[in-house]
Amino acid sequence: MFGSRWCEGVSSTVAEMVEAHRSGAADPAATIAACYARIRAHGDPAVFISLREEADAQAQARALAAQGSRDRALYGVPVAVKDNIDVAGLATTAACPAFAYAPDKDATCVARLQAAGAIVIGKTNLDQFATGLAGVRSPFGIPRNPFKQALIPGGSSSGSAVAVAAGLLPLALGTDTAGSGRVPAALNNIVGLKPSLGLISNAGVVPACRTLDCVSVLALTVEDAFAAAAVLAGADDADPYSRPRALGALGPMPEGVRLGVPMAAQRDFDGDAHSAAAYDAALLVLATLGAQIVEIDMEPFYRTARLLYEGPWVAERYIAARSVIEAAPQSMHPVTRQIILGGAQYSAADAFAALCQLRELRRACERAFAKIDALALPTIPRAYRVDEMLADPIALNNRLGTYTNFVNLLDLCALSVPAAILPDGIPFGVTLIGRAGEDATLAAVGRLFHAETELPMGATGKMQPVLGGQ
Repeated sequence: MFGSRWCEGVSSTVAEMVEAHRSGAADPAATIAACYARIRAHGDPAVFISLREEADAQAQARALAAQGSRDRALYGVPVAVKDNIDVAGLATTAACPAFAYAPDKDATCVARLQAAGAIVIGKTNLDQFATGLAGVRSPFGIPRNPFKQALIPGGSSSGSAVAVAAGLLPLALGTDTAGSGRVPAALNNIVGLKPSLGLISNAGVVPACRTLDCVSVLALTVEDAFAAAAVLAGADDADPYSRPRALGALGPMPEGVRLGVPMAAQRDFDGDAHSAAAYDAALLVLATLGAQIVEIDMEPFYRTARLLYEGPWVAERYIAARSVIEAAPQSMHPVTRQIILGGAQYSAADAFAALCQLRELRRACERAFAKIDALALPTIPRAYRVDEMLADPIALNNRLGTYTNFVNLLDLCALSVPAAILPDGIPFGVTLIGRAGEDATLAAVGRLFHAETELPMGATGKMQPVLGGQ
């Protein structure tokens, strides 16, 4: 049925890999060696911007085993890290060589991963300065979508998503300000977890919009993504935007959960009938699982989404890239430069006017949430080819954010989950969106929904493990 679409990749989820390491059925050093072999065999130099020396990674794996670290949550798991997140010993570039620097310590999220027994393999490609949802704005190339080479990989966490989907490794960190973890997850048939604001520390992360940024998790299953989030979560004095929020525990799907969906006239698939049909089918699955499907007025959410790039939040992106854009603007990707330069035009009056508008929209969206427990939306309206995106980079990128751009502005959490492989071979995903602090509820719904789809994991061709109790 699936032909040659599937990749010869990792054959284990995080949970399976950790169990094999703990039982002695697999050796962490051998796991790391196999990971590097898969990266070489995959042969796409645009996935990683930098790779750690294999000997160093294997030495870390052997040291973990010698220390008797088998009880660690991510014992021996190879992970990739988006290259706007600091890893000591590897340059941080944000996909802009003129911006590159050598961090002297790990970002808090990376330090927590390694304390849990994970082993960082390398730094992944991204849309420059995490500005973009397409995965095509990098001087380091465009990672190949493992389903169709002509298809965009999604961004800005393009390399992290492709690395997981192609089975190079089972877990990666991204970031998500406007959908940068969710959009590439949908385009690669994997899970993208965007936590509540402040749940995971941003200390050591190059800002995009500092007030809205989140470290995101990309994985093959909801359980794996949630397990990683549990390791990463926790307040951090080094991040002034960190919040003492509890992640909660992954439990059963709540009975009668009310899922808000757009009214029929408000659903946007940019003319893609396959995506429209897949969304209808996904809602039917959710209803079969016991969810109540409730149509709501999405206009306040759409208006909020438009604020992100039509308002002064672009000025936050200017702050992050100021050192380069003022000293060497020609060193930046031309589309990124155009967008970020737009941030310089806004005044303090513009910022306060936008904040007032956002406050009004938040109230309208809160009224919508009074009728529902979460939203269930398409992750993107439709997928685009690389050539389409390069021909119309800003307008099509904005369309990709239709269902994602509003989430952080409204202080919501989100989880993108695979829903279908369309007849044309393109992955389609849905996103569950909840109030801040409802991360565990979304995971409970998403976990059961993903299992019900019976989709293979990423592009590996390997089926999802059977859920406990099923």
